[in-house]
Amino acid sequence: MISLGCAKNLVDAEVMMGSLLKEGFDITNDNADADALIVNTCSFIDAAQEESVDTILESSEFREHANTGQALIVSGCLSQRYRKELPKLMPEVDAFMGIDQIEQVGEIVRGAVGNRGSRLGQAEEKPNGNEIETTVTPSGEPLVDIHSRPDYIPKFETPRFRLTPDHFAYVKIAEGCNHPCSFCIIPRMRGSHRSRAQADIVKEARQLVADGVKELNLISQDSTYYGLDLREDHRPNIASPERFTVASKELPADASTLASLLRELNAIEGDFWIRILYTHPAHWTEEIISVVAECEKVVKYVDMPLQHIHDAMLERMRRETTGQYIRDLIGRIREGIPGIAIRTTFIVGFPGETEEYFGSLLDFMHEVRFERLGVFTYSKEDGTKAGVMASQLTDEQKETRRERAMAVQLEISREIAAAQVGKTMRVLVEKRADEEELKQANTSSWEHGLIRTGDTDVELGIGTCLISRGVADAPDIDGRVLIRGELPLGQFAEVKITGHTDYDLTAEPVWPAWPSDHESPEQTDR
Repeated sequence: MISLGCAKNLVDAEVMMGSLLKEGFDITNDNADADALIVNTCSFIDAAQEESVDTILESSEFREHANTGQALIVSGCLSQRYRKELPKLMPEVDAFMGIDQIEQVGEIVRGAVGNRGSRLGQAEEKPNGNEIETTVTPSGEPLVDIHSRPDYIPKFETPRFRLTPDHFAYVKIAEGCNHPCSFCIIPRMRGSHRSRAQADIVKEARQLVADGVKELNLISQDSTYYGLDLREDHRPNIASPERFTVASKELPADASTLASLLRELNAIEGDFWIRILYTHPAHWTEEIISVVAECEKVVKYVDMPLQHIHDAMLERMRRETTGQYIRDLIGRIREGIPGIAIRTTFIVGFPGETEEYFGSLLDFMHEVRFERLGVFTYSKEDGTKAGVMASQLTDEQKETRRERAMAVQLEISREIAAAQVGKTMRVLVEKRADEEELKQANTSSWEHGLIRTGDTDVELGIGTCLISRGVADAPDIDGRVLIRGELPLGQFAEVKITGHTDYDLTAEPVWPAWPSDHESPEQTDR
């Protein structure tokens, strides 16, 4: 399987792998050896779609030379979004499956393998220099099993084979989205918001902690909306702050909410972090702020995409918030949760964004000084209201504005990093890395925008080191703490910050740093 896109898509891939293993399939890392290959696709923005299409075509071309009988299956958001078009555009694919079908993947794989065999039908011989080259021309149609409106949500009993390192895991608490953002296609691909039962999530979390997981990353399309759809007589049109606040206050005392979920997860015995990803500014309540502040296992970190700050842009984006509301919310969060690190994303080059509107965004960045920030250029998506808006900007205009915004954030990031030097920090140690790996760090994410700029070819001069993350660093998104010294991998440790790069910190262990239940290595130069 090749899985592309976000953490939510990765969980779907884990469910598919678990279901396949349960049904007796063998998983191989050797593409040429596989009877079937699944490409789990992303369709978030145009660049993600291009990557998905390229991967499908490259996989098809590879099998023509390595294993012509291999079945090619396409799953995920691309097949869900273009369920009618793709089977005609990509006849080389043997089966397309939707989001609702991930637990039926075994049946689909068997059908695809059978379909591939029957489609091979005829071989066509063409001269190639002094030799005859044989190519396979499939006949017949791809299999298609895709519901138009997904309603699937995983459960604790759902088979799952984790693809993340042993020390952290993603926990999907909900699926789908009710927001009307004019630039986004996700509700049409993933369906309406639907929450998992709280007891089911807690059961999964207990098992993960028992298995040694040190960080639970809670994910969904809108984590702050969690539980609101579970109330009686649920109506989905409460996305605005005002309606959401009223609905929240009317909930019974025993209702499931993000706050109640965090309290119960925090009560699980063990030494681990809880990280909340994908929150929406319209749905932050005073109770959520209090719970994040009070629960010691909940890291003081907020992932809250804001997209813009100018009222005209927020209205055109249909974000249901105003610039003043956002400023007030950030003030309440920072006052209520001392030491909080806030990550956000912005979209630049949205239709109708003037230089004045963009300037107000830069001013806001200077004003708030976000600890973590990514920037998107607006992606014009078919089927969205923004896609047919007037005053579309050119790619050059959008890219220039992204570069300008990232230049502002670069200076802020340097200053924030410099302020950490000399402090002691708790980190989660992830892996050993050399200089070459550090230079090849990811610089962007389909859901978190451009995060780093330049500098990947700059020698850091620290040689082989350990890569770790602090509370302000989500996996595969934010910065890293680079440690000179030896520490056990997959465990927490105390380090002293000794320096910084543009986006990362450098550190050394606080000695003695090796836990008593681990064998200490030979001490090296400290």
